[in-house]
Amino acid sequence: MTSGNEPASGEDSLIARYFRPLATDPGAFNLGDDAAILKAQGDDIVVTTDAIVEGVHFLPDDPPDTVARKALRVNLSDLAAKGATPAGFVLTLALRAADDAWLKPFAHALGEDAGLFGCPLLGGDTVSTPGPLMISITAFGRVSPGQMVHRSGAKPGDRVVVTGTIGDAALGLDILKGGVGAGALAGDAGARAMLIGRYRVPQPRTALAGNVTNLEDAYCRRIPRDTPALVLLKRYLALLEDEPAALADPSLQHSAVTHVYDLLAKTLGATRDAAAIAEGRGVRAARMKMIRDDIARHLTDARLSVHTVAARHKVSPRRIQRLFDESGSTFTEYVMEQRLERAHRLLSDPKLSDRTLTSIAFAAGFNDLSHFQRRFRRRYGAPPSDFRGSL
Repeated sequence: MTSGNEPASGEDSLIARYFRPLATDPGAFNLGDDAAILKAQGDDIVVTTDAIVEGVHFLPDDPPDTVARKALRVNLSDLAAKGATPAGFVLTLALRAADDAWLKPFAHALGEDAGLFGCPLLGGDTVSTPGPLMISITAFGRVSPGQMVHRSGAKPGDRVVVTGTIGDAALGLDILKGGVGAGALAGDAGARAMLIGRYRVPQPRTALAGNVTNLEDAYCRRIPRDTPALVLLKRYLALLEDEPAALADPSLQHSAVTHVYDLLAKTLGATRDAAAIAEGRGVRAARMKMIRDDIARHLTDARLSVHTVAARHKVSPRRIQRLFDESGSTFTEYVMEQRLERAHRLLSDPKLSDRTLTSIAFAAGFNDLSHFQRRFRRRYGAPPSDFRGSL
């Protein structure tokens, strides 16, 4: 991709409008040269390339933002398989026409993922074609000298371990094409959305590549079942399994995957920098999610306290308080808000109009009616009786 100082052609205008903002690496020279520079920084450079073609790898009516994410992410997955961290990519686009309605969301999503995965655009080419749309990406990654993971490293008797669920993307495509899967899951919108998301927006497993010490040696190492990070990981995965519809959103998928990888890195043996990041990101988010889920399950228990929750999670009460402090709240404030919201839902339900205020207060976790009424009025600006059957 070049533009230089010559009069702007159609290609130059397209580059300037859509792709120059993605070229954040100094070695891309703002897409104003015929080539880019990628500094090795003492590492080996890993190179991989993949192309996706309309009608073969994606459907003609797939949203352009998902096409962009897929094009980059299939390459990032290859880098992850080699144990490499992303360093940049070059892009070739074969277009029937420079359609703003298609290119704008395509470039926006590509830029988001480039920033998300730390893989800036370095250059590329655009060409016109009368045939199907084609996107080709060559991605570059860095790995410590001699540490690239080779296919030839596998030996008879080794265990093959995969992340994710094999077949999800195929099922998502089948649903979009009205196949057997579409009929089988007709009544499960959450599962349909999740599988379509897996087909359209794959999740590259890049997060472990640079965050685990001696990743290749970690593959077959036995991990004790009582390892704290492993225990936390299993609990977090169980919670995610209960909320498939929420993970249909690509941004939420990425957040969840990042948190899982942080926990995996801690389990396998994270580098010092990765361990510090994981503690401040994935581990904290997973633990907070588990604590909030615990509170929801025990909300009606009058004995619910930071001490009882801490005991169940085998952490100190102070650690739980610190998690809530960092989120701008306190344990007590959070529990109170959850109980008041529960009481509001119960009061507003016409089906429960025959229940007394006392029974609703107790069902929301309050054991003192006058205290409940004072807190409810303060929160909602009116007494509980004003909200009876208001749905």
